[in-house]
Amino acid sequence: MKSNSWELDPNKFLSKEDASRLQAVAKEQAACGNRVAIQDCFIIRLGLATGLRVMEIAALKCSDLSLEDIIPSLVVIHGKGKKKRRVFFNGTFKRHCKEYLTWKQYIGESTEPDQPLLLSSSTGGHLTTRAIQKTFKRCAKKTGLLSHYSIHCLRHTYACFLLKASNWNLRLVQKQLGHSKITTTQVYADVMMPEIKKALDRL
Repeated sequence: MKSNSWELDPNKFLSKEDASRLQAVAKEQAACGNRVAIQDCFIIRLGLATGLRVMEIAALKCSDLSLEDIIPSLVVIHGKGKKKRRVFFNGTFKRHCKEYLTWKQYIGESTEPDQPLLLSSSTGGHLTTRAIQKTFKRCAKKTGLLSHYSIHCLRHTYACFLLKASNWNLRLVQKQLGHSKITTTQVYADVMMPEIKKALDRL
């Protein structure tokens, strides 16, 4: 995708119903207590709650979470263009983070500051971007989503949901996503023009 020239295909982000079903299926799979399923569920929730890029998800350490602040957040140390940013999230995902960290401790995974938030059981290091992409495909297939969806659709979905929830606050969405130019963020407003028209018609 090229900034200022790319267009967001409506088939690249999930509807509210599909996003809810994806989370529900991931949660149902995790209920069995399987390590992979629990980690998969957390990754899906993380993507939808923060809009992080897959490389940003893979690089997270336990210390990157700030759960005791007034507004919980996480810090992306090396975002696109090696830029650092803080991403805020809601209380529901804060609870999911605490549950996930407690589970990690329960199964013997370290939650020390410098340890990977998403641990690879095979290497003992950070989960790779490829493994995270496979996580999404695994959950998407069980949900019945079309095969063209990739984990990046969670970022697009988050952006569209946040734009609507914030009353079309492009600056907020830009900051949360880490876009260097507002014109990149504007793409989400363009694709959601029907929603904007509905809002204006209700005035």
